[in-house]
Amino acid sequence: MRTPLQKGEKILLVTYSSWISLIVPVLVAIIGIVASYFIGFTKNYGWIAALAGIIYLVTRYFIWKAYIWVVTNYRVIDEAGLLNHFAKESPLEKINNVSYDQNIWGRIFNYGHVEIQTAAQVGATDYYNVHHPKRLKDTITQAQSDLEHIKLANQATQMATALGLNKQGGTQTISAELEQLYNLKQRGVLTEEEYNRAKNKLLNS
Repeated sequence: MRTPLQKGEKILLVTYSSWISLIVPVLVAIIGIVASYFIGFTKNYGWIAALAGIIYLVTRYFIWKAYIWVVTNYRVIDEAGLLNHFAKESPLEKINNVSYDQNIWGRIFNYGHVEIQTAAQVGATDYYNVHHPKRLKDTITQAQSDLEHIKLANQATQMATALGLNKQGGTQTISAELEQLYNLKQRGVLTEEEYNRAKNKLLNS
C-alpha cells in the first residue's frame, strides 16, 4: 500500500480483486510459449511470441497486485495504479451502510460486489470483483463498531475528568457507567430526560 498511514492507524485487512482476472493473461502466456515452439524458438524468432506472452502476464499480475482495498481502524482505502497512483478514502464514521452480493459464479469462486453508502454527496461507492466480499464487509462493520466504542469511552472519560471525578479515585468505574448510559441513549433505549436523570444520579451518588 502506498497511501501513508495516520498516527495510531493500523491495517486490519488488505484484499484484492478476484484471481479470475488473471486467467486470460495466463492463457495468453501459454499460447505464446506454445506458438514459439511451433514457429521455432531460435531460428524463426519464435521466442518473440513467448516473450510477449510472458511480459503481458507479468504486467497484468503487477497491475492486479496494485489494485487493493484496505480497511484500517480509521478508514477504507481503494487504491489502484501501477505507474500512476489512484486512491480514494472513506472514513469509517462517514459510512452509513455496507452490503455485498454475489452471482452464481461469484459464490463458486468467492468473489462479488461490495457497496459502501456514505454520508458524502457522491453517494454509494462500488467495489467490483472483490475477493471474499463478505470478509471485507464484516471487517468494515467490526471496525466501525470498535471505533464507536472507543469514541464513547473517550467521551465518558473526558466527562468524568471534567467533572473532577478523577480526584475521587473512581474515574474508571464511573467512566464505564457513563459510557453505558450514553450508549443506551445513542441506541434510543433511553430518552434524553432519562439519560440526564440517570447521569445526575450517578454523579451525585
